[in-house]
Amino acid sequence: MTTHDLKAVEKPAVPRDDVLLRATDVTKHYTLRPDGFARHRRVLRAVDGVSLEVRAGETLGVVGESGCGKSTLGRCLVRLTELTGGRVEFDGRDISTLSARRLRPVRPGMQLVFQDPHASLNPRRRAGEIVAEPLLIHRYGNAAAVRRRVAELFDVVGLAAAHLDRYPHEFSGGQRQRIGIARALATAPKLIVADEPVSALDVSIQAQVLNLFADLQDEFALTYVFIAHDLGVVRHVSDRIAVMYLGEIVELAETEALYGAPSHPYTQALLSAVPDLDDGSAPTPARERVVLTGEVPSPADKPTGCPFRTRCPYARERCALERPPLTETAPGRWTACHYPLAAEPLSVLGTPPPATTPPGP
Repeated sequence: MTTHDLKAVEKPAVPRDDVLLRATDVTKHYTLRPDGFARHRRVLRAVDGVSLEVRAGETLGVVGESGCGKSTLGRCLVRLTELTGGRVEFDGRDISTLSARRLRPVRPGMQLVFQDPHASLNPRRRAGEIVAEPLLIHRYGNAAAVRRRVAELFDVVGLAAAHLDRYPHEFSGGQRQRIGIARALATAPKLIVADEPVSALDVSIQAQVLNLFADLQDEFALTYVFIAHDLGVVRHVSDRIAVMYLGEIVELAETEALYGAPSHPYTQALLSAVPDLDDGSAPTPARERVVLTGEVPSPADKPTGCPFRTRCPYARERCALERPPLTETAPGRWTACHYPLAAEPLSVLGTPPPATTPPGP
């Protein structure tokens, strides 16, 4: 897939105060069984103090290497995974501790599109039944109304209504993902968390699905949290990007600002690995090749201080002693680094932030 396969979508400016989803110091820890001669249980810090905001109508990209906690964070945001700590507010309501019964009326407004379109669809159910399931759970209407709605959703995502009675194995990978998207749209959500929705698809059809996401956002005023590891893809779908490393956000900025001049050394290294296929010009200084040394530490054995310091080419003594807070280093740009590559800090995101100052990344 090339960038020319993707639509150039002109989006209106998103109001900065129109926050649909707010996460404050969200954590998800798993306790591991002792192994070998260890006497104490270890804690795997899958998500470790994440604060962010998602504004209505925007797409927030979440990127990072495999195992950095992207998918776990996405599940926490829609309460498919229980939080260990922190708070999630959706559409002005704190949903962090709602019981299953109280959460049920909130569920239609936030949906998730899964990574693997084959594993996420029940092979024993027909495609129409799969899309109809959330409508039946939330009592959309009688059988005829549900079937009409499912046929409409098939048309919206580019599938023929004649295929309602087919089973998932009778569809291609791209078509199966369209079924998953139709299922997510069934309850008319405001927010969709897309968990690497194109990574399991052939390159030849990734652009089709990405363009579908863009069309649906325009048509239904959707808000996306778009999780991916391919920075070349996420650049073309996101208004802002959050970069994760070992369960933490290390940089958050407007898309073009982040790509033009990364502030965190980890972001710089990730961007340097993205091939520039648009033209044959020489790379900019921000795109010069940066090779990281060492292995990614285990989230069950995180380094002291800055989690990236064991691989950072700019690490100093302070990096081993102090964990850098997520700090505003330029207007709209937040970086968790003692020695950012960009400007001096403007403010610091506390944990939790003061009530009068929203967590502003």
